[in-house]
Amino acid sequence: MPQIQLRPQPRVSYVTFPNASQEHPLTIAAQMRVPTRAGNVPVVVVVHGTSGVDSRGGYHAQALNDAGIATLELDMWSPRGLHGGAGPGGRPESVPETLPDAYGALLYLASRPGIDPQRIGITGFSWGGVVSMLTATRPYSELYMGANPLRFAAHAPFYPVCWGYNKIPGYEFAELTGAPVFIQSGECDAYDEPGTCTELVKGLPEQARRRVTVTMYPEATHGFNRLEPAQTVSDPFAHLGRGGEVRLEANLDAAARSRQATVDFFECAFAAVGQAND
Repeated sequence: MPQIQLRPQPRVSYVTFPNASQEHPLTIAAQMRVPTRAGNVPVVVVVHGTSGVDSRGGYHAQALNDAGIATLELDMWSPRGLHGGAGPGGRPESVPETLPDAYGALLYLASRPGIDPQRIGITGFSWGGVVSMLTATRPYSELYMGANPLRFAAHAPFYPVCWGYNKIPGYEFAELTGAPVFIQSGECDAYDEPGTCTELVKGLPEQARRRVTVTMYPEATHGFNRLEPAQTVSDPFAHLGRGGEVRLEANLDAAARSRQATVDFFECAFAAVGQAND
């Protein structure tokens, strides 16, 4: 009889913590998954998209956990009484409103025993991808962290609507913290054009440009690693801000490749932090 190989399962808990906003304080809920390994573990904050928590968070969390990296998957909509989606009552008016949630997660994780506070990364999808991008900027980090030198160690945004940066107020992306940023998107993403993310990086100041890399997946749409049935939605930020319909459809090859690439990115980034601290 063939033996079944059981994969070690992470410890799963459900936690709450305050966001980092003094003007609009909220208690954020999240799922914490901690793999069994010796010493303080690195961790990645996982930030959902407009639809809310879905298959993408668990899909990537599992791969990160298997690599020995803990995850904290946020639920940003429930505390706000939102139901998800681009329509009325679905999501906040702007991504910057949710940045305190990510910085609150950073502070919370740094305070937890068993977590390495110098190896806290962040990834996210669409709306969460924009959160991953903006938390890599120095102005927002200084705004919410103040004199606290703690910063995210690495950022892995998925399809973060590249056309809008440095064009829409509040979405400035030029003064970076110095942490590496790894953008992954699809060439058939209806928010952007195939070269938009690459052009964004080319237009950055040289010091920032050295810290940002882009991987584009052919024949992949927005939400290519979303494993739910295909869906068409309407969003005013689509088609370079002209608005219109967006096709969300899984591309299993791109999903699998991007999942491994994300693990590789964080492993490399966290190893570099460890070497710098030796």
